[in-house]
Amino acid sequence: MIKALLTGHSRGLGTAIADALLARGIPLLALARSGNPQLCSAHPDLLQEVSLDFSDTPSLQAWLHTPALRDFFADAESALLINNAGLLQPVGLVGEADATAIAHAVAVNVTAPLLLTNAFVATTRHCADRRVVHISSGAARSPYAGWSVYCATKAALDHQARAMAAEHLPGLRVASLAPGVVDTAMQAEIRASSVEQFPQKGRFEALKNSGQLTSPDKAAQRLVNYLLGPNFGDVVDGDLRHLPD
Repeated sequence: MIKALLTGHSRGLGTAIADALLARGIPLLALARSGNPQLCSAHPDLLQEVSLDFSDTPSLQAWLHTPALRDFFADAESALLINNAGLLQPVGLVGEADATAIAHAVAVNVTAPLLLTNAFVATTRHCADRRVVHISSGAARSPYAGWSVYCATKAALDHQARAMAAEHLPGLRVASLAPGVVDTAMQAEIRASSVEQFPQKGRFEALKNSGQLTSPDKAAQRLVNYLLGPNFGDVVDGDLRHLPD
């Protein structure tokens, strides 16, 4: 049996990933600050939700010390972890961000996925096949003025995946994948930024206006196909648009 753990399922790409997994009959433990009533109604026997605020590191640590993960994966033969939850903010040039906002972003974008990955790997040692995917970004690999915090946090996940892959743990595959420019609320945040905060705002407005944004459903289907396929993990830090299913 395949079982999956997903963060950030309450909206956007996370909702689409959850839907793609559940549609395949994969039991899902979903962690987010808010629930997703529509998914719960559609898949009451497959979806378990846990309300967690990933910026509250002590609360996440406390949850990880409960038997919830162990109990969920106890009968799994294959186990998946999708670290999807993330924040774009704070957007702005260095020296302008609030210290609390920076710490908040690092907790959500880096600390939480590292804690979850560590717990997942420890909990699923009995599984013959274990797969971890971090949802990365092109910003992890190319610098953007105004996004120094977001760039740094996504780059941290990329490098953590590289280090994990170098450890060659039994049955464990890992990839940090950029999904492309997906039409989510985060893109709306980008377009709401000022040019002073984010000098490349016009480029993202043009992508939206010209219909070049990928739908969350399309990106999620491609991600889940690749995650479940035989080639997963061959490329540790890739762009999902350029990888085979």
